[in-house]
Parts: sequence; structure tokens; C-alpha cells
Amino acid sequence: MGWVYATSACFGCGRQFCYNPRRVPSIRPAADMPPEPVCQECVNLANPRRIANGLEPITPFPDAYDPCPEAEL
Repeated sequence: MGWVYATSACFGCGRQFCYNPRRVPSIRPAADMPPEPVCQECVNLANPRRIANGLEPITPFPDAYDPCPEAEL
């Protein structure tokens, strides 16, 4: 059995990062656009603002930035 990472630019900061494509937090920039992945650093920066605005913080899955088993794809 193998493992898979997805790699792309973070929607928030533009830096390249690796993630589990089925578990990574994402944002849909517009209703007709696909979800875009967000890195852990941007989640950490966004959460205080979300809480201050009365929103729930983003809580990534524990394995969101780990490889996923290839059988899950």
C-alpha cells in the first residue's frame, strides 16, 4: 500500500504546502468555484478573527496535513 500527498498553493498566503486532499481545510472563493486548500499557518491566523466575529474556529482534522492511504482516493 502506498501513501499520497497533494501539493498546491495555499489560498490564503500562496505558499506551496503538502496535505491530505480528503481532509485539508478549504475555502470556496465563490459558489461556482471549487474549494481551495488552506495551510495550517493561515488557519492559525484566521481563527482569532473568526472567534472575534462570533464564528466557530476552523478545526482541521488531525491528519489534514499528513499523507493519506492511496486506497482512500
